[in-house]
Amino acid sequence: MRRVTFSRNYTLSLSRTCQCYCKYCAFATHQAHVHVPEDVERQLDEARKRNAKELLVLTGERPEVNPVVAERLKTWGHDDFTSYVIWACERAMERGMLPHTNLGVLSKEDLARLREVTASQGLMLESVDERLMDTVHAGSPTKHPAPRLATIEAAGELKIPFTSGILVGIGESEDSRVESLEALAASHRRHGHLQEVILQNFVPHPRYYGAEVAEIADEASRRRWGGEDGDPSVANFVEAPPGSPSSPEQPAWARGVGIDEIKRLIGECRRLMPDVGIQVPPNLSEWWPELVEAGATDLGGLSANGDHISPEEPFPSPHQVRKELAPRGYALTERLCVYPQYMDPEWMEQGVLDVIKLKYWSFIPRKGSGRRSEEKIDADLAPLAIEKGREGTELSEDELTALFAETRPEVIEEMRVAADELRQELAGDRATFVVNRNINFTNVCVVGCAFCGFGQGKRSPDAYEVSEEDFAARVQEAVAFGATELCMQGGIHPDLTLEEYGRWLRLAKETAPQLHLHAYSPMEINWACERSGREPLEVFEYLLECGLGSTPGTAAEVLDDGVRQRISPNKLPADRWVEIIEASHRAGLRSTSTVMFGHIEEPRELARHMRVIRALQERTGGITEFVPLSFIPFNTMLGRTHGIEEISIRENLKHTAAFRLALGRSVTNLQASWVKMGLEGATEALRWGVNDLGGTLMEENISRMAGSQHGVRLEAEQLIEAAQAAGREPAQRTTLYEIVETYPPVPAAAG
Repeated sequence: MRRVTFSRNYTLSLSRTCQCYCKYCAFATHQAHVHVPEDVERQLDEARKRNAKELLVLTGERPEVNPVVAERLKTWGHDDFTSYVIWACERAMERGMLPHTNLGVLSKEDLARLREVTASQGLMLESVDERLMDTVHAGSPTKHPAPRLATIEAAGELKIPFTSGILVGIGESEDSRVESLEALAASHRRHGHLQEVILQNFVPHPRYYGAEVAEIADEASRRRWGGEDGDPSVANFVEAPPGSPSSPEQPAWARGVGIDEIKRLIGECRRLMPDVGIQVPPNLSEWWPELVEAGATDLGGLSANGDHISPEEPFPSPHQVRKELAPRGYALTERLCVYPQYMDPEWMEQGVLDVIKLKYWSFIPRKGSGRRSEEKIDADLAPLAIEKGREGTELSEDELTALFAETRPEVIEEMRVAADELRQELAGDRATFVVNRNINFTNVCVVGCAFCGFGQGKRSPDAYEVSEEDFAARVQEAVAFGATELCMQGGIHPDLTLEEYGRWLRLAKETAPQLHLHAYSPMEINWACERSGREPLEVFEYLLECGLGSTPGTAAEVLDDGVRQRISPNKLPADRWVEIIEASHRAGLRSTSTVMFGHIEEPRELARHMRVIRALQERTGGITEFVPLSFIPFNTMLGRTHGIEEISIRENLKHTAAFRLALGRSVTNLQASWVKMGLEGATEALRWGVNDLGGTLMEENISRMAGSQHGVRLEAEQLIEAAQAAGREPAQRTTLYEIVETYPPVPAAAG
């Protein structure tokens, strides 16, 4: 699943007074226009109420050339307009917002001043076609490409994360469009500062004759966002100001732009700047979804108070965009105004970085596990931990933290070798799998985990409940497939009782008594306890009578209550999870154990999780396997609102090796989840401490609904071939790791 990003912003048109006379612009005025400080503060408070993370500061170019504006600025204690912008940015950061400024052509000195209080800046190149200086840009000397490219170049020299772009359809030649992109690409090659390029198609606007464009834009946005599911054409309608045409005609110097022309430019952007985001405005054409399919990666700021440049064309809301993209297989994901690769002291002032670390730490890209910690880790700790872990010795919290935070390739390779040796000692060269079937009997859930794309409210159109007839048919399909295990889990349905959980088990046993029933997470057991008033041991004893065979150790996520409060405050606490798993062991059941990683957790929080799992196993000995589950962010609230990218296969494998060393000799079996990693990744994991490839599944809804693209079913032959490709002896097993059948290994291909 491909991600498409947007920023949740609020637009502040600090001043519309402009020294330019662009023929296409309805934003600028040559009258005195500048918001007073009290109004700025009021708008900033409103931006926070609307949950904006970015403050987009739009202005005319050098408004202080107007003597009235200059005099007002002096009255407020500012020698120039840049000083006033800096003041507004400081007030925004005090409220936890990140400023992005677009002030037109600026000197290098002014760019540097703004760098101290902005997360990013921007300037549209528009076009390198100098012929436009005689038409749409007549009377606007700073619209000449030379000063604009000089500003973009200066931003690169100053290491400012920068946004630029081209304006299409204002009379430029087709060749000059590509030449404009080539000019941007050349600057980016020199400095690496362009985070995104905007491909903006021109649309004609009415003249507003003294009306406030911010008010028009806000009203249009409120109408469209308020009618979430209404007809966009109706929601977009805004009355033009008195005296202006309701449907402005295309000017003589303009030319219409077709979708194929924008698609070509998207292709040119990908060719010239493959590492730069490609933004298309979703409010200026009806074909923006097709542009996403053509390769556009970003929709810009879906401003809560509208588009002040095209005020009668409001942005769709994130909800409306998500509804449009989801059926096409795209996940809409929130980002900050500064792209992740620039969240670094080299590119940002410390004061701005501090706002990100305090308010938006989850958007900082992973370097190790989860969110980046400021914790200093002794470089010698990881190699020592690897040596101890290879011997099976229990590792301290600090040592495990060092393993999960490790980034040095040579040390990671040492970790892999040690984990692989420990695997060979404990499990030999056999790679196992189970022929099983998942049945997620309902996705109705009252918990509301931020990391989950599976759970739905009872009234959701995506909610489902499996009927008894359908359930029995799926069990019969599992038998026909040759399954030995039925794995049963569902959402926390508000109507489910302990007796209902028992009924599903009995139905499964009546349909196929030979199947092992691996069912009900600790969260479901906790719910059954609450509904029945019984203790966990009593619940397990009842479910055993109904046919329960073993317990999935899911719902663990990260067994640190700080993490759990952030990603799922309604879920059972870590101690309760441990209590329920221990109760299952006391009842004579075996269980699995899991971790969900690669989201907002820190290395130290993962370290605590692993120490909890190991201590539990050393007390009870009831855990059959440990299953690392990497976070799938695409269709989840956590992924959408925290800018979390899917963990890389390299990081996934590093964590896998660290998990093996953390467990030592306490848990023999370490499983790779092909649903999360893909079969190729799971096969490679056999070199990183893994000895089990999991199950055939036949059906898997939890990862699929979160956006996993690795399928929901494998044939046994595919798992056999994966083990053979890694040079292992494939073996079918039962849930409790009894061997059903072995297959001849095929030697790995010579390297």
